[in-house]
Amino acid sequence: MSEEWCLIESDPGVFTELIKGFGVEDAQVEEMFSLDDSSFDDLKPVYGLVFLFKWLPGDHNNQGSVVMDSRRTEIFFAKQVITNACATQAILSILLNCEHADFKLGKTLTDLKDFSITLPPEMKGQALTNADIIRKVHNSFARQQMFDFDKSFTSKDDDVFHFVAFVPIKGRLYELDGLQEGPIDLGPCDQEDWLSVAKPLLDERMQSFSEGEIHFNLMAVVGDRRKRFVKEIERLESRRDLAAKMIEAIVGGEDVEAMMAGSDLPSDPDVLQMVIESSQAEVANLQANITEEDRKMEQYRIENIRRRHNFLPLVIELLKILAKKGQLVPLTEKAKEKAAKETTKKKKKSS
Repeated sequence: MSEEWCLIESDPGVFTELIKGFGVEDAQVEEMFSLDDSSFDDLKPVYGLVFLFKWLPGDHNNQGSVVMDSRRTEIFFAKQVITNACATQAILSILLNCEHADFKLGKTLTDLKDFSITLPPEMKGQALTNADIIRKVHNSFARQQMFDFDKSFTSKDDDVFHFVAFVPIKGRLYELDGLQEGPIDLGPCDQEDWLSVAKPLLDERMQSFSEGEIHFNLMAVVGDRRKRFVKEIERLESRRDLAAKMIEAIVGGEDVEAMMAGSDLPSDPDVLQMVIESSQAEVANLQANITEEDRKMEQYRIENIRRRHNFLPLVIELLKILAKKGQLVPLTEKAKEKAAKETTKKKKKSS
């Protein structure tokens, strides 16, 4: 029997560390705040999208058709056979279905895919949830609890959220949801421009929520942005250096025909100087982007340390101090009054 899996926070720093923990190299996760083209252009190539939404009993997707052939080996689809595994299943649904990605899958996921690719979805789900490394990485984000709660006493009104993946596979867009019977075929798409098909469908899904309610979150699985910036800097610096050599050769009366071979650079010294200046400006911008990526990854690291830290001893000690000073009960009553007022406000709004 599989061990329990913890809830996972929908956060790009958490999902980026999950990917690294699984052994994947040269990939990361970015949170999307808009479906505008400009929001995605700077992230391309985008390998897949992870969509978090408020799940309701009887909720089902009606935007496509379920692919019922459970042994289609070109699609890695795993049924969700254990609670709370949907976050990891969504991210793996993208990683294990990317066809021409620049990232390295790593031994753990390669072995899982090779072992289970011909299994039916239920067995794939069992193989995934029993994979020790994957489960341990997932559960490393378990929140510390002061008490163990009996799940049978959870309120039926508690919000339940669910992760699904959108990924292009062999010229068609699929939604991979472990709670469904199979991959959901959303229609044909251009492998290079699949987002143009995915975005309207996601927008329609988001619009289905009541106005003013935010019950969804969208993240994109992309390549290592820092490495992409470094590669582009190398290209620009090579172009700049070649332009400088050509200017020097032209001024010295040398033939630059051979130097121009395989290059789109002109033979006009003034235009070449403009190329040098524009390349230097672009390099400066890219270096600033690298600095920002380093800062962001460091922030992710710090936040994830805090997520994993056990603050319960501190909380308990603070409660003891408040009780000793006679402040615990008054503060508790004040908090109850505030919660009651908030509940009343929500009821008025809903009515």
